[in-house]
Parts: sequence; C-alpha cells; structure tokens
Amino acid sequence: MGKKLVLNFPSSLVDKPIISSLVREFNLDFNILKAYVTPEEEGNLVLELTGDEGKIGSAIRHLKGLGVKVELLSKEVEMIRERCTDCTACIPQCPVGALWMDKDSFQVKFSSEKCIACGICLKACPTRAMVLRI
Repeated sequence: MGKKLVLNFPSSLVDKPIISSLVREFNLDFNILKAYVTPEEEGNLVLELTGDEGKIGSAIRHLKGLGVKVELLSKEVEMIRERCTDCTACIPQCPVGALWMDKDSFQVKFSSEKCIACGICLKACPTRAMVLRI
C-alpha cells in the first residue's frame, strides 16, 4: 500500500530528521518526489510512503501531531494526446522527468506514475494538452 503526500513543515521543524525517524518508527519506505526547503523559513515535501496501511495512517497522525500540515496528493495530471503537437515545451519544465521525447516516434510521452502533479507543465503547454484532474 502506498500514499502520495504533500507535507508542509513549519520553520521550527525544517532542520529536524522527521522523515528518517518516521520511517524507522513506523517501518515504512519512502520516495521523495519533490522537495523545497528554505532554512529557518519553511519546508515543502512531496513524497510517497509505502508500507502497512495502518502504519501509514499512524505516521500521518504523528506528523500532524508535530505540526506538519499533511495533504493527500489527490490531483492528477493527464495528457490529452489529440491536443499535443509534440512541441516539447513541457519537457524541460518537468522537475521529475515525467515528460520526455520518444526518439523513435518523436512524440512527447508522459508517465503518470512519475508525475507529482505540480502543474508546471500545464502552464508550459501552448495547446493545453496537459490537464489537471481533481
């Protein structure tokens, strides 16, 4: 079982080893999808936690108890292939490599599994082939 989460850390917690402690205490695995930390200001982390569903729930409650704002990543980006002109404007904008050019077909390809739904590609796409599903 896995859940993608968006974590917002207050300034008092950005220098604490919260995720490593969480993983040890609740026996979870994690994959950091995106991280932004400004020392002494704020922290924003998008990650996927995998493990026992009950332990993930306990871990989320633990994070909230520490003062971390936790949101489920409930948005999803989708590519509407018919709208795409393969201009590649979106590719360099994607921070996780979910968009790339297929060297055989010269088409832009999209991996929803890698996507963290940051929305940057939506702004970059001139034909609005990338859309957000909520």
